[in-house]
Amino acid sequence: MLQSSDSYNAKSSSPASNPNSYNPVKTVTAPVEQATIGRNLRIKGEISGSEALYIDGSIEGKITMPESRVTIGRNGKVDASITAREVVIMGKVTGNIECSDRVDIRSEGSLVGDVSTSRISVEDGALLKGGIQVRSGDQKQNQPHSSKAADAAKHDAPKSIAATAGA
Repeated sequence: MLQSSDSYNAKSSSPASNPNSYNPVKTVTAPVEQATIGRNLRIKGEISGSEALYIDGSIEGKITMPESRVTIGRNGKVDASITAREVVIMGKVTGNIECSDRVDIRSEGSLVGDVSTSRISVEDGALLKGGIQVRSGDQKQNQPHSSKAADAAKHDAPKSIAATAGA
């Protein structure tokens, strides 16, 4: 039951003979290490960890993710203090935020509380009510980036103050 070399070469040169032999099916490139709190979940207490967190449900208490990103989705409602590397707000947050890198309040987001961060971005339409402290970045690591962060803070701070004054 051996095949001749001619018939074997004819089959191997045909790309449709076995599509999986040379072109494996591609899967997701890399799993995203992100925990998700769904829309129908309600948590009271303290949350801490080292992976990114997406909140679309309701949280009351304290969130501590010093090396990670915390994203509050459009349906998310957070009544907690948040400590994280980066915070993105698309839902409603009541509480103070301590952020080592950046706070981003999207147009549909609202924050009632004080913010301490290196960089902040507040889109038009966002609600921000509270104090803002913008710290200078680590000038030893990347001096050009820290000056950009300071320039961004100068431009974003008046918007934030205006948003606070109008609220």
